[in-house]
Amino acid sequence: MVENIGIYVHIPFCKQKCKYCDFVSFKCAEDIMEDYFDCLIQEITEKSSEIANSDVCIDTIYIGGGTPSIVPAEKIEMVIEAIKKNYKLIQSPEITIEVNPGTVDEEKLQRYYDAGINRISIGLQSTNDKLLKMLGRIHNYKQFEATYNSAREVGFKNINVDLMIGLPMQTISDVSDSLEKIIKKSPEHISVYSLILEENTILYEQIEHGELTLPSEELEREMYWKVKEELEHSGYNHYEISNFSKPGFNSKHNTNCWDQKSYLGFGVAAHSYYDGMRYSNIESLKKYVQNYKNGETVYNVVFHEKQDKESMMKEFMLLGLRKIGGVRVSEFKKKFTQNPLYVFRNELNKLSSEGLIEVLADEIKLTDKGIDLANQVWMEFV
Repeated sequence: MVENIGIYVHIPFCKQKCKYCDFVSFKCAEDIMEDYFDCLIQEITEKSSEIANSDVCIDTIYIGGGTPSIVPAEKIEMVIEAIKKNYKLIQSPEITIEVNPGTVDEEKLQRYYDAGINRISIGLQSTNDKLLKMLGRIHNYKQFEATYNSAREVGFKNINVDLMIGLPMQTISDVSDSLEKIIKKSPEHISVYSLILEENTILYEQIEHGELTLPSEELEREMYWKVKEELEHSGYNHYEISNFSKPGFNSKHNTNCWDQKSYLGFGVAAHSYYDGMRYSNIESLKKYVQNYKNGETVYNVVFHEKQDKESMMKEFMLLGLRKIGGVRVSEFKKKFTQNPLYVFRNELNKLSSEGLIEVLADEIKLTDKGIDLANQVWMEFV
């Protein structure tokens, strides 16, 4: 039986670090970029031997960062060509690249399109230029519009736009304005993320020192439900906590991850999940490259866990309860030959009595209250 899996490629370079970002990314590292891509192509090529004798096809490729669109287009073309050369792909895989406004022009987008990329994810975050500047974004709304229009002109028919809520200084009016402008653009997919304040970021320090103030939890939740109401009213399907799409345009790559399907990660800090094992590459860009040069790539991999059946079942529940449709009892039974209503009867009874989930004939899913307290739900399966 053929197994379809995904590929994630990490491009860790940025023009500058956003104030809220704790992802593994590096500002202005042009001196090491050439070596990095040499190592990345080598990793993509060598790891193909690990699944060479298995019946595996690639159905999604996701190029994230960092800011993948900041590197020359030929680097992205090299990555896609290496994947196509070394792996079996389904006929029309979903291939996504993250782009930031101000880092692409029509020529670069055309090269992406010609290379086989068919989905663009644009990191807008807000239509309010003051908020963008506060976040340390390198673009303004006008640059987003230029990027979006160029992508359409090139021929992209699957565009995602990222927005953020719960930002310092952000108001309900700001959220409404962003929604109104983006809905008029009619992208196929909209992701709306609540700000998560991470330690060791500039924004964290600004909040700690009282330079900026986060909106209240009540206001952040009001923003979230405003987003849900407006997007659903405009024909978008709310299919995961933070994701909305027009019919047929769910993110296949992310959905596969929430469905606990396998994926391979390439590049510094990239994570993989294959054959029940979770592992990642080291986070040091310098060591990642040096280990390839020294022929010591074994030191690039960090092993996290080999799942047993119990941990796999718990994770299946946790990931599934990110989806608005929840966990299908029939799918759980098919995968594990056990009934989740029995296996997790204590957890489900507790969550149900607290009004956080509802258990239907074939579905276990979050209630509206559960959506607001989703972390509390997921903790039951950690």
